[in-house]
Amino acid sequence: MIEQLVPAASTYAGDMDNLFTLIFVFVGFWFVLSEGVFFWLLFKFRKKDGQKAEYVTGELKTEKRWITYPHLLVLVCDVFIIVGAVRVWYDVKQFLPPAQETVRVIGQQWAWTFVHPGPDGEIDTDDDISKINELRLSVDTVYHYKLESKDVLHNFSVPVFRLKQDAIPGRVITGWFEPTMTGDFAVQCAEICGVGHGLMGARVIIESPADHAAWVAENSQISIAANTAATGE
Repeated sequence: MIEQLVPAASTYAGDMDNLFTLIFVFVGFWFVLSEGVFFWLLFKFRKKDGQKAEYVTGELKTEKRWITYPHLLVLVCDVFIIVGAVRVWYDVKQFLPPAQETVRVIGQQWAWTFVHPGPDGEIDTDDDISKINELRLSVDTVYHYKLESKDVLHNFSVPVFRLKQDAIPGRVITGWFEPTMTGDFAVQCAEICGVGHGLMGARVIIESPADHAAWVAENSQISIAANTAATGE
């Protein structure tokens, strides 16, 4: 089994990988075949002493079929690619399963702000947890994300989820993902957004439900305020 350079850590990551594999196989097959025929023809019809060159117009049916038949077969392959692409597009971009939790993702030059729900499980309330460049998630949980930008066009890219989505100023874009494995992974901005674009990286930390619940309890604004009042700091 070939080890993936970037692991698949969402429910639709495998479908995305399968689509890329399908495209690679079809394109690779026709590339190798066409290059093989090309060099075979160069060798077969190379210049030979005592044999005059022949001008071929390509107008005869027997000549056209060498283009027509492969063209039709390529179109058949395209049908499979289109069907696979539409299915993946629907699953990732149009299908929106019910959310178990919602996070807010805010892009700005040149950092990501992630707003997590507190113990009440809702965002935009007093116990929200706001982190710079740190997205905390619970494994096997369906998340909706509310993506926005404060300034210019950014792109929310999570390679392990196989997710890329533009963040557009003035719009709030809703999408989803469901993490399937724990770990610490990269979040990137995949849209040139200024001189600090290359530094606009973040981390997504996926943990067990128990560990995530403990993190939420420890980091919510209400918990911090209560601890501060108790210690008198």
